[in-house]
Amino acid sequence: MPRLFTALEIPHDAAMSLTLLRGGLPGARWLDAENYHITLRFIGDVEGHVADEFANALDRINRPSFTLELSGVGQFGGKKPHSIWAGVTPKPELVQLQAEIERISQRLRLPADPRKFTPHVSLARLRNSQITDVANYLSTRGNFSTLPFKVKRFVLMSSRDSVGGGPYVIEESWPLDARPIVLNQPSAAARTMP
Repeated sequence: MPRLFTALEIPHDAAMSLTLLRGGLPGARWLDAENYHITLRFIGDVEGHVADEFANALDRINRPSFTLELSGVGQFGGKKPHSIWAGVTPKPELVQLQAEIERISQRLRLPADPRKFTPHVSLARLRNSQITDVANYLSTRGNFSTLPFKVKRFVLMSSRDSVGGGPYVIEESWPLDARPIVLNQPSAAARTMP
């Protein structure tokens, strides 16, 4: 049974910029560029009918496309670092999309994700890396950023139980409409009335 999660893909140019961050950190196992993504909601191992129900619920999401920019690097794990990541410049559209997916997950009673949503792109998994080495690595790459890129869709991805990141497979995708959503728009009949 695959592990499922919703995500945003990283376009080629941004992924190539991220690959420049590879190296220079003992104990790091770097993810391949084709596995870079921004996780929106981790779902986990679910039965096929639950995955289908979740995918059907995601069909109803109607959100506009938006731009994102990657900026800065950091680590998870505190004094025992276990991963290196590139940050995502916060955008309301990203937070709103993630919140809608979270509401769908809760309605379907999917297992809760105990982690707070922190948008990022995982770059490396760490094994026995010293905190001083990690601090030195981060200090020399803190000014990292990419050019803004357009987010045109979100995806449902799966991964097999493996060590580290990937390989990931896109199971389904949903477009983000290029037109902004207008709420409370009068109907055509109301607009033609005197």
